[in-house]
Amino acid sequence: MYASQNIFGRVAGPKKEPGAENLVWPEQGLECIPDWVYTSEAIYEREVEKIFHGRTWNFVALEAEVAAPGDYKRSHVGPTPVVVSRAEDGSIHVFENRCAHRGAEFCRNSHGNNNEFVCPYHQWSYDLKGNLQGVPFKRGVNKAGGMPRDFKNEDHGLKKLSVATRNGVVFASFCEDMEPLEDYLTPEILKDFDVVFSGKKLRIHGYYKNEVPANWKMYHENLKDPYHATLLHSFLVVFGLVVAGNKSAMIADGKYGIHGTMASAKSEDIYASVSEDTRKEMRSFHAGMKLEDERLVQYIKEFDSPWSVTMQTIWPNLIVQREMNTLGVRHIVPNGPGSFIMVWTMFGYEDDTDEMTRHRLRQGNLMGPSGFLGLEDNEALKFVQEGVSKSVSGRSVVKLDPGNIGTSESLISEAAIRAMYLHYREVMDL
Repeated sequence: MYASQNIFGRVAGPKKEPGAENLVWPEQGLECIPDWVYTSEAIYEREVEKIFHGRTWNFVALEAEVAAPGDYKRSHVGPTPVVVSRAEDGSIHVFENRCAHRGAEFCRNSHGNNNEFVCPYHQWSYDLKGNLQGVPFKRGVNKAGGMPRDFKNEDHGLKKLSVATRNGVVFASFCEDMEPLEDYLTPEILKDFDVVFSGKKLRIHGYYKNEVPANWKMYHENLKDPYHATLLHSFLVVFGLVVAGNKSAMIADGKYGIHGTMASAKSEDIYASVSEDTRKEMRSFHAGMKLEDERLVQYIKEFDSPWSVTMQTIWPNLIVQREMNTLGVRHIVPNGPGSFIMVWTMFGYEDDTDEMTRHRLRQGNLMGPSGFLGLEDNEALKFVQEGVSKSVSGRSVVKLDPGNIGTSESLISEAAIRAMYLHYREVMDL
């Protein structure tokens, strides 16, 4: 049975479940989500096979992280460790971080620059494209031992993934005939994706990394659930970043229903103006909350977009964050059915002024695992995972905005979550 010890304390392992082939979705269909999608080890293993290793484009890096020939970054596709490398000719390559000889994870540093990768165990070496280039004692010693005569280096390179890039963002796939990235992302998602990634060169500001004691899909749900944003986050509602009644939308892609953009337009006022009836519905609204430094929520309009906030979920492992002027990506790395690692990369643009860079860094306090807008999500997802792991009820209810699956102009909706699970059930054969 799976159980994880993490920064939040021990999380109960999943309930004993039959094999994935024996699990049956509730008859209520998309209005209910069975607890076992979050707790079953068999379901998790199928997700790795059919989703992360299946017909999906997975985020692995920003090109700014591998800007020069020889630059590399350790990354993941699902739980599988990979290396992102820029070769001497400028091309980008992604391959498994697993030596073809005995399986050692050969790349040990998070980032670096070199002209080859050498496994620390038996010193098999690989070039920047993942090709095997050297095997010590390949012909043995004194005509004894060594590899068989028909051993060819070109047959024993690293497992290579398909690679696609768009405006400085690198994706990889285990699928060899994956559809073009632009078709996968769909026009609805590219519209706001290209606002952040317009082709301007990026400047990396730094990283966060934390473990969340919850199922990886919950984070997708969380950002396809504008309902919670109007209720859970005091900072959002008090300072008008996402408030019921503001111009807003939950946009789902029209092709798969798995990608989404939660969008909102902040008014020019620093503090939210809400009606008394709306305020009564939001227990997290505190009228007396004030900022010592109001620059934290200052929005400097720099994009051709009607939105001041967009949070994009790109299936299966990427979040693109534009919270006013703070920019970042979040990389979901699943760690079993009850845990995932979140890797945050914060950035700006190379042509930012020093003043704008300071503003992005200051506003970056909104985000991250301990940010003013991130802390509650981690705790809430922990509570959900504990509930579904221990409960006998067996299912969650997602009935808000009935009859709608996908895009919604209302924040009080779970239509995008239903769209995600419509596709999920098809791919997972559930």
